[in-house]
Amino acid sequence: MKTYSIYLLTNKNNTVIYTGVTNNLERRMWEHKFEKGSKFTSKYKCNKLVYYEDFHTIIDAIAREKQIKAGSRAKKIELINSMNMNWDDLSKDWFENEL
Repeated sequence: MKTYSIYLLTNKNNTVIYTGVTNNLERRMWEHKFEKGSKFTSKYKCNKLVYYEDFHTIIDAIAREKQIKAGSRAKKIELINSMNMNWDDLSKDWFENEL
């Protein structure tokens, strides 16, 4: 079964929060870490995965992405803190041999 993910990224200083959606979180994180992601994430060095949710349908994932994007920065911070209080990079070990 295919999985779709919404995810939140930040930079090393946690000053920017980016929200995205993908059908392959590991591949998309590789793109962000090696600056092959969006212009926004490349410009602001957003490559630290701090939150994600998985869905069974792209419709549900996109609806959740829109809901998160419509929220305030405070709501995004609250969401991140609910899963990852220290804002650790949840993908830090995924590409050890490539960094």
